[in-house]
Amino acid sequence: KEPAGFPGQSSRFFSQCDPELRSPGKRWLVAGLGNPGLPGTRHSVGMAVLGQLARRLGVAESWARDSRCAADLALAALGDAQLVLLRPRRLMNVNGRSVARAAELFGLTAEEVYLVHDELDKPLGKLALKLGGSARGHNGVRSCISCLNSSAMPRLRVGIGRPTHPSAIQAYVLSCFSPEEQVLLPPLLDRATDLLLDHIRARSQGPSSGP
Repeated sequence: KEPAGFPGQSSRFFSQCDPELRSPGKRWLVAGLGNPGLPGTRHSVGMAVLGQLARRLGVAESWARDSRCAADLALAALGDAQLVLLRPRRLMNVNGRSVARAAELFGLTAEEVYLVHDELDKPLGKLALKLGGSARGHNGVRSCISCLNSSAMPRLRVGIGRPTHPSAIQAYVLSCFSPEEQVLLPPLLDRATDLLLDHIRARSQGPSSGP
């Protein structure tokens, strides 16, 4: 079914997808957490992964703003499944409001929502797929847990490293990657996309939607 509350965009998006996507099939929401207007910063690396995911799936030119959930959305086919890609237009600390509203519009449970976000406790270049659990101090994830009233969302944690002094964390996450770090980003975004797609494919083909 088409999502309620996607005015002016839903029919156009669905007409661009394979006809099989309009029949009952698995649907997943993949949200890249970050701050709008700060795409090159460490804290918005989740949005960078979503950009690479959209390019890989051939929908990089299909992003459209949806005012109902204050986010940019794009729909993509993945075999018999459908991915709803989301980049919130709200600040990181309230990203959950956009994610939860989109999940409601598309009729998805928390288990069907993937969060992609930065991780201070892993060095740049390291990835981990975490299945549920606490926010581990990440305000964007905390907002999603609060707004979805669940901690079951699978999360792709993208390492950005941690500054030496705790007092420098806020400035660090809001700063841009250094030239040396930027060299590491393209292969990191590729590996993050591979990990996401492999996991979603496996769940789409499995007997249930549980992680």
